[in-house]
Amino acid sequence: MATGKYYEGIGRRKAAVARVRLFAGSGGFTVNDKPMAQYFPVGAWANQVLNPLRVTQNESRFMVSVKVAGGGIAGQAEAVSLGLARALLAADEKFKSALRKANLLTRDAREKERKKPGLKRARKAKQYTKR
Repeated sequence: MATGKYYEGIGRRKAAVARVRLFAGSGGFTVNDKPMAQYFPVGAWANQVLNPLRVTQNESRFMVSVKVAGGGIAGQAEAVSLGLARALLAADEKFKSALRKANLLTRDAREKERKKPGLKRARKAKQYTKR
């Protein structure tokens, strides 16, 4: 674990919350004390997570440490992506236009809707029968 000055960003998606820290260094990406490739084994999730670094061309400039909890693996990947974009913005304001253009600074506010009483799910009701 790296110590010293770092830039931090918080990302949320559905029930997942990610705390991302950027340290000055040459690459390295850990998620919950595991290598990123081990934590996000599917290529689509790894691409989602690394997208802010690619957009700003900083793949080897920072060492990234992430703590993520809650939700599923896809929601966690999106939360890490948002947290990483916010941490990059804290590191250098010049990245704002590139991150905004790639739509990486926008929080996806969609959440699971709660089940209502008298219904089977959030909106599904029993089928109406006339006779």
